[in-house]
Amino acid sequence: MRTTPNPLSRRAESRQTGPMTLGPDLQLSADRVADLVAAIDESVLDDPTPCPDYRVREILGHMDGLTQAFRAAADKELGALTDANPNAALPTLADGWRDRLPGQLDALVGAWRSADAWDGMTRAGGVDLPGQVAGMVALNELTLHGWDLAVATRQPYSVDEKTARACLSFVEQFGDENRAPMFGPALPVAVGAPVFDRVLALSGRDPDWTP
Repeated sequence: MRTTPNPLSRRAESRQTGPMTLGPDLQLSADRVADLVAAIDESVLDDPTPCPDYRVREILGHMDGLTQAFRAAADKELGALTDANPNAALPTLADGWRDRLPGQLDALVGAWRSADAWDGMTRAGGVDLPGQVAGMVALNELTLHGWDLAVATRQPYSVDEKTARACLSFVEQFGDENRAPMFGPALPVAVGAPVFDRVLALSGRDPDWTP
């Protein structure tokens, strides 16, 4: 398989020994996203989001692509879905997104419930990386972009403690010198801030962002 230098794969090379383990479940984050998608009015598709280059439609387009790509990564179905660089161009939102995304979210959750998904190597975004890392990226992307959609469309959003702590453990691995490609510069966060606020700040998001 093609190898591309990347902080995600470098930091996880040491985890590739030992028996297969099952990572965090993606169900709660996927359910939240599905509920958000169902309630989004098309009149807000061009509204801003916490991601400066993305409007609501671009976040939805990104979610459309990542749910397919990370399902394929879990199944080790390497090809066009796992090779596409998500940063090559702004995501486009294809018609039928509201009907399509719930099924893709279900498929994503199911794929990452297999221990085989978390074992060995896979590929996502054109980068070869351990399954354990790909699964955490999928969880983190779902949870963070769910928040992006929620605040941009003025919907309530909560993250359970287990998911928040799993995401925090993941984002804490990346300092300014080895930022993951999907994160902006880390922002300061108050001492004693809620766990998910820390996740947001470390990923470059302002927890107090409003449209």
